[in-house]
Parts: sequence; C-alpha cells; structure tokens
Amino acid sequence: MKTSLEDISSVKKKLIIEIESKEVDKRINKAYRELGMRAKIPGFRPGKVPRKILERRFSDDVAEDVTRELINESFPNAIAEVDTMPLGTPLLEKETLKQSQNFKYSAVIEVRPQFELKDYLGLEVEKEKYSITDKDVKDRIEQIRQSNGNMNSIEPARAVQEEDYVALDYEAFEGETPLNDVKANNFFIKVGSNDFHPQFEKELIGLKKDDETEINVDFEESHYNSKLAGKSVKFKVKIIDIKEMVLPELNDEFAKNLGADFNTLEDLRTKMQEMISSQENNRIDKEMKDRLLNKITESVDFETPQVLIESELDYAVENFKQSLTRSGSSFEQSGIKEEKLRSDFRPASEKRVKEMLILEHIAKTDKITVGEEELGAAYDDLAANMGMDAKIVRQYYETRDLVDSLKEKLIAEKTLNYLVESAKVFEVECDALNQNKSSEKENN
Repeated sequence: MKTSLEDISSVKKKLIIEIESKEVDKRINKAYRELGMRAKIPGFRPGKVPRKILERRFSDDVAEDVTRELINESFPNAIAEVDTMPLGTPLLEKETLKQSQNFKYSAVIEVRPQFELKDYLGLEVEKEKYSITDKDVKDRIEQIRQSNGNMNSIEPARAVQEEDYVALDYEAFEGETPLNDVKANNFFIKVGSNDFHPQFEKELIGLKKDDETEINVDFEESHYNSKLAGKSVKFKVKIIDIKEMVLPELNDEFAKNLGADFNTLEDLRTKMQEMISSQENNRIDKEMKDRLLNKITESVDFETPQVLIESELDYAVENFKQSLTRSGSSFEQSGIKEEKLRSDFRPASEKRVKEMLILEHIAKTDKITVGEEELGAAYDDLAANMGMDAKIVRQYYETRDLVDSLKEKLIAEKTLNYLVESAKVFEVECDALNQNKSSEKENN
C-alpha cells in the first residue's frame, strides 16, 4: 500500500491511498470463491458454478463489496502512516475496482489546525466589582409578585387602555390571501409592551369587548417571523375580553404562600439577596473569563475546520428548538427558517470553536488533565442538579459513550481556571467597564 498526503488548506488535506494489483486480485478471487459456495444458480450444484457465469451475474456486487472491504481495512492504516487524525467523516473519491490493476482512492479530510501560541499566562484582565443594592432585591421580589398576580376582567366594562391585558382572536391576511398559521384564538397581549408589534397594540386602544376591527401593520424586514417580515399585513381582530393584573400585597402571608420555608417577607428578602449574589458572582466570573479568553484568541489567527463549526451550529440550533418547545411553542410555529438561524448563529459558533481549539492547545502544552476523582465529582454535581443518583448519571454517560466529551468539557473549564489563576486581575466599577466596551465597539 502506498499513501501520500496533499495539502488543500491548513486544515483540509487529501489522503491518497493506492493498493497493489496483487492484493486486489487476492481479494477478488476470494470473494468469487465464497460467492460460488453459496450462489444458487439453476443447472449448477453449489461450489460448481463457473467463474465466468458468476462474473456475468455478480461482477458489480463483488466489485462493490471488495472496494468497501479494501477501504475499511486500509484507511485506518493509512491514517496511522501519515500520523494525522481526521475530524468528522472523510469525503471519499474512488476509482472503479478492476482485476489485475492497482486500486486507488482518496479521502478529503479536515484536521485540527497547527498554530503557535505565546504569552497566554500572566495577562491583565478587568473584573467587574461585585455590587448589589436594595433596589435589585426589591425588583426581584416585584418580578415574583407580578408572576403571582391574578388576571381579572375589568368591571365595570370599559375601552382598552395602555397596560391592559387584552384577550383577542385574530387572523392575518396579505391582501385578501390568508397567511397560513398566522392566526390565534384567545391570544393575550399586554398593550404597550410592544411584544407583538407597537403598531398593532396602539390600534387596540379604545376598542371594547366584542368589538371587531381590522388592523394594518407594516412589518420590518428584520422581523423575527419570516412569514411576516417585510410584509404589509391586515389582521382581522375580535376583542374577547379586557383584563387587568391584580397583584397580591407584599406581606408575610404573600411570602408564606410561596412555600420554600418562607415564614416572613424578610425571609424572602434574605433568600433573594443570596440568590442574586450567587447569580451576580457567576455572571461577573463568566464575563471576566470571556474577556481573558478574547484577549488570547485575538492574539492568534488560524483557519477553523468547517466540520467543527457545523457541529457547533447543529448544537446551537437544537438548543434553540428545545428552548422553544419548553416555552410551549415549536420551531415550526415560530416561522423562523433554519437557514436564517444557522446564518445568525454562525459567527458565535466560529468563535466558540476557535476558543475550544485554543483551550485544547494550552491543555496539551501545559499537560492539564482530568483525573478519576475530578470526573467523579462532576458526576456528583450533575446528579445533584438533576436530582438523580450519581451512579445512574455515570452509567448514562458510559453507556452512551459520552465520557470523553464530558472530560473535554472539564479539561476546558480547568484550563480556563488555570489561565485566570495566572492572570493579573484588576477590579473596576461596572460603569467604567461599560465605557471600555463602548470604546471597543466604536474602534471596531
């Protein structure tokens, strides 16, 4: 077997494999012998069918089987010989297999980029100073209060006003043609929230229960729903009810009704302060790590393999679809085209892939690994978050061959923490940090 590796780009290679005619003939002859033993052809006993008749009837099948066998056996050896590791599935190009001739095929593969990384330890990085106020706690409690309000019909009945909640039926038309799936019954809109469309919500003001009307809306080209984007749409609307949000009083009784062992409103305030504090610390830490990693990624340029980017895009799109499902909607109902979604997500996916490759490079260079004890702790954390037994979580990862991907994630996290530990961290006020962000955007 002869092998050679050609560069198409820094991450795309063409592996060429040639197998000698002697080996080809050996495999073809063996295939016909085995075929002759089991082939059932009228007029011939098993094992006594002439080779020429077998060739006439089964030559294409034999060529296909032998080709597959030769590639499956030779490709791993060829990869080892050129000392490279392909990412994803190779794109094969093969010649027609013929008796007494060498068999040549090629595989276009993508590989991890080779790059040099310098001065990634001891970098300066800004970290936002931790700060929460009484207002932050009050706002969080008010959100809880809002989510526990009751929607009551307004009595005595009156016309729609700003901040009212309107239940309505609607159907959308472009000209006189109904827009498929752009209709709803008993649909709730908070007037003035602009969640549906400012123009639509403004036209609701002054309408009364049981009123029927038509509302024309010019949707922007950038509107998230592709079925509406850039269109002038006529909505036929019927007002079903006009409601207001009645909020509970903020007192000890309100706190008790929330459960979670709250006995007083002060208990709730204390818990909210702890929760906000934890969330803020996590946010500040993540954003500081992002800034540090950005500094490193901006210092080096290399080509990123498309197969990794596409895989990251698949993951992002699937997460988006699952998020819609959890919210009670679906990807189909959203009207968003997957092609547009992948285009929007691509820059972030490219950035994540580059960061992943850099963290891998640093981990390999500085010999950062994850041991069994750390892996066990990860299973414990996953189990605690899911409310499951750690043994079951471990079994789940092992039976589905997910252990390596979990280790990769843990190594990336450990490497990022390693970079932070070596960095020179400067705490700054949030306002100063935001000013720096604005300056960076203007410069870009």
